[in-house]
Amino acid sequence: MNAPTIASVLALGSDPRATVTDAAGQVARALGRPPDLAVVFASAGLCADPEVIRDAVRSTLAPRHLIGCTGEAIIGTGREIEDQSAIVVWAAVLPGARITPIRAVSAREVDGSADVAGWPTRSEDGVSDTLLPGAHDVVIALADPFSLPVDAVLELTNTSGWQPTVVGGLASGGRRPGEHVLWLDDQDYRDGLVAVSIGGANLITAVSQGCTPIGQEMVVTDADGFGRIYALAGRPALTKLQEILDELDNDALELANSGVTLGVVMNENQPDYVRGDYLMRGLLGANPETGEIHIGEHVRVGQTVRLHVRDTASAHDDLRTAARSASTRLGGAVTGALVFSCNGRGTRMFEQPHHDARVIADELGDPPIAGLFCNGEIGPVGGRNFLHGFTATVAIFGTLGRAHSL
Repeated sequence: MNAPTIASVLALGSDPRATVTDAAGQVARALGRPPDLAVVFASAGLCADPEVIRDAVRSTLAPRHLIGCTGEAIIGTGREIEDQSAIVVWAAVLPGARITPIRAVSAREVDGSADVAGWPTRSEDGVSDTLLPGAHDVVIALADPFSLPVDAVLELTNTSGWQPTVVGGLASGGRRPGEHVLWLDDQDYRDGLVAVSIGGANLITAVSQGCTPIGQEMVVTDADGFGRIYALAGRPALTKLQEILDELDNDALELANSGVTLGVVMNENQPDYVRGDYLMRGLLGANPETGEIHIGEHVRVGQTVRLHVRDTASAHDDLRTAARSASTRLGGAVTGALVFSCNGRGTRMFEQPHHDARVIADELGDPPIAGLFCNGEIGPVGGRNFLHGFTATVAIFGTLGRAHSL
């Protein structure tokens, strides 16, 4: 099978037609043939007429499939554009790959509860429906944060007959419903979710939650299974957490004062746990009278948890480690990547600009990169898909091949 060819171009400008045409034109010349997949991320201010961007990419590149959305900030190879209007066009020739477009929207049941329509719940394995994705596909998903219960979609991916790995993020840059744009093939939308399910490509994911553990591991000994934890290691949960904080040295306590999160082990079938084994969830509340704490995740009795702190040093080290590990898994043969970074990162978290883009580019060997700052990031932890915050998630394409970043 021929190797993939990927190219990306980041262009700045206030004229959406001229900016996207310039970027797409450079990508087309680098590829030399129509791509199987084109991805476009654009500043929200450039998307008043989303058809302009969609049609320019399609007419210039003639991609088999197109996906994209608006972003508060736009990421290219080694660069993050936070304070100017920008568009990044990324495109890949993926020989032998199977790409299935997905469009999902929020629906209401008869009883008024929220549901999701359009998301596949089974794969094509064992059936003749060629519109269904493959069982082992990786999904790139983009969603509007106002109009779709993304957690409900991810619950489907974790429990239904089709359980793919999902990576992506929530569109950003808009302040109210209807201000985000999602592109999928020849359509544009202002609600719901768009995705492409990719099979037959050497594609892996990386998730960096940017936290450092403090204190010891604890077993949940009493909980309601929905997010309320009553006891840790046989002690009232709040009391146990306070005991851990009281034992910290001054440096660790200073980090903890900026905020702590609780890491929940998702896959306990291993002797030791490292950073990537924990799903980070913030403490949403506590009851001093009962000693219970409340986090934004279902936790059952018997699960292992550990306190974590998030700071710039931890976020830097964790991202570098995650990207380096991904590169190692691909034997250093990375041909391109898509990056979904929290809009609370960038210069809001780090002193120097372009932090995440530069770390990822350095560790992956400077491949063609495109991405955006998101209102929430999607990625797997412990074999299950979750919606994260203050996280960077990455889709990384491997195997040897030509790569262009202009």
